[in-house]
Amino acid sequence: MHLELNGSEYKVSAGGLTVELLPKEFALLQFLYRNRGRTFSREQLLDKVWPMEYPVERTVDDHIYRLRKKLRLLGGIDIKTIRGFGYSLAIPGGLAGVAVNPATNDPELRDTMREVFMKFHVYGQGNSMLTLARQQDILGYELDPHYSMVVHFVQGDLDWLVHTDEIPLKDRLFYLNLFYFFIGDPREKVAYAERLIARNLLNPPEQTELEILTMLDMYTLAGQPEKALERLKRSYQVIAGPGFENFIPVTVITELFIHLSAGAGDEELERMDEAVSRILQDKPFLREIGNYKVVKGLWKLRREQWAEGERLINEGLQVLDMSGFVPLRFYALYKIHHFCRMFLTGSALDRKYSSLFAAELEACGLDRLEHTLERILLPLLETP
Repeated sequence: MHLELNGSEYKVSAGGLTVELLPKEFALLQFLYRNRGRTFSREQLLDKVWPMEYPVERTVDDHIYRLRKKLRLLGGIDIKTIRGFGYSLAIPGGLAGVAVNPATNDPELRDTMREVFMKFHVYGQGNSMLTLARQQDILGYELDPHYSMVVHFVQGDLDWLVHTDEIPLKDRLFYLNLFYFFIGDPREKVAYAERLIARNLLNPPEQTELEILTMLDMYTLAGQPEKALERLKRSYQVIAGPGFENFIPVTVITELFIHLSAGAGDEELERMDEAVSRILQDKPFLREIGNYKVVKGLWKLRREQWAEGERLINEGLQVLDMSGFVPLRFYALYKIHHFCRMFLTGSALDRKYSSLFAAELEACGLDRLEHTLERILLPLLETP
């Protein structure tokens, strides 16, 4: 089917029928038509159709809804929702009996694409995951529901994680809690996390990750490194088993951070630092490399090597930017901010990283969604 777009009157015609659109509806349809077959996220559509404007993401959904109703009059034209990612314009008119993407239902391809996503996830290549998600229609596969959720997490799309009805709340709980943990006083959040563990509300793999990994940093930032060191014993017992080999780099880096916060001497920290460097040569995961540089930068700051410390922290944040994992940059700034509050209180660096963290808090939307998260999460701990 061929569409005729009249930009002067905001009309679209097909098969002898004409539909009149509002200016932004027309601009949205025109962009999707020029790029038919491709999938675009809300953020991309806002950038392309509403440049230099400041609408909310809901603006896209509202325009899509109205466009769909109007396009039904032309028959067969539809704006498809690509599960977990965005929108794509579908135009009928292929050869009868010939599927545009026959590979979509191929189970072998589906399994292969899942494995590719897993690899990108392990290596911390969030931008690669995002690129692959955008090409679902062209490559002819359907994104696994779990990884559609992970893609939104990687982008820092907390609004989607809070409001979506595509994924059950239980499957979103871990990701929602990761955002919630890193807002406010670490001492309050570590108490909340202990209650969450006791209730056993998460899916088993995520429950394990919370217990053996996330809690290590939480205890440390709450000023309880001795509890982190005690829990670290169990962490190493778990990751020594099959299926946890990719947890080794982040656990060793976290151990370095715990000992740094506990006041270990340079000799002990240098020994652990050498171990981390060796592991990252074999497993060059972007997230872990960025995290390692941040921790090493904090080490230098505590030793009053100010220029070297800031340089390493900046490099770490840049690597996390490269990875495309938005929440991890936020978490790194959270870690830097609270470390400075513990050991560099009132200093220029304390003020600098406090300001950077506050800006990241606002950019991620956590400043306005904290109470929403509390309304979702806190009642779960009270349910008998």
